[in-house]
Amino acid sequence: MNERLPTGLWVDALLRRIMVGGASGFVLQKGDVERGNILVKVSTLSQNAKVFTPRTEMDGTRIFVDMALEGLPSEESEIDAYLRREMARDRDLWVVEIEDRDGRHFLTERVQTEADHS
Repeated sequence: MNERLPTGLWVDALLRRIMVGGASGFVLQKGDVERGNILVKVSTLSQNAKVFTPRTEMDGTRIFVDMALEGLPSEESEIDAYLRREMARDRDLWVVEIEDRDGRHFLTERVQTEADHS
């Protein structure tokens, strides 16, 4: 059985990795502490950003997927509009924003990006 950490604890660990890495991290929306879903926004502070969302693979492992693979544009204004819609739709959703000029996501899970599909 693949037990996940409670979401609140997972977010706390992510925020610590961000801080230790010298970037800034913020919780834009706090969702369900035990089982809330997560969106991670990474802003490069240059009007571009990415959003990562968790998915479960066939073997039950959790990965994070770059939403650009699903057509989400990289303009930060478009991403912010997407996040506002998702936060309004799902009050249990956690949204974490990372500000890092190098675009690091600080996720320890496997991350699937456009580079994986080129």
